[in-house]
Amino acid sequence: MSWYLLVLAGVFEIGWAIGLQYSDGLSKPVPTLGTVVALVISMVLLARAVEDLPIGTAYAVWTGIGAVGTASLGIVLFDEPATLARMLFIGVIVVGIVGLHAVSGAH
Repeated sequence: MSWYLLVLAGVFEIGWAIGLQYSDGLSKPVPTLGTVVALVISMVLLARAVEDLPIGTAYAVWTGIGAVGTASLGIVLFDEPATLARMLFIGVIVVGIVGLHAVSGAH
């Protein structure tokens, strides 16, 4: 169950990171509220996940999910460059996330 909470926390991390762009420096009330709500949910879910998972593993996976999702949505939503090198390094992060899950001993 902790891994599911952690993945969901990562999804909400993507939400608040993308929300920062839409909030225009936290100056737009509705996107700012959504950003803050996603941030709180993400942190609460992360806190619940680390009750059973090692903090180092959980934090690395949480930030990795956030980084991969945010970088990918940056390409799709904000016309950020989708270079071969960028895609390769996003893939490296995914391999790291999967690897941490595989060696954690908890599936």
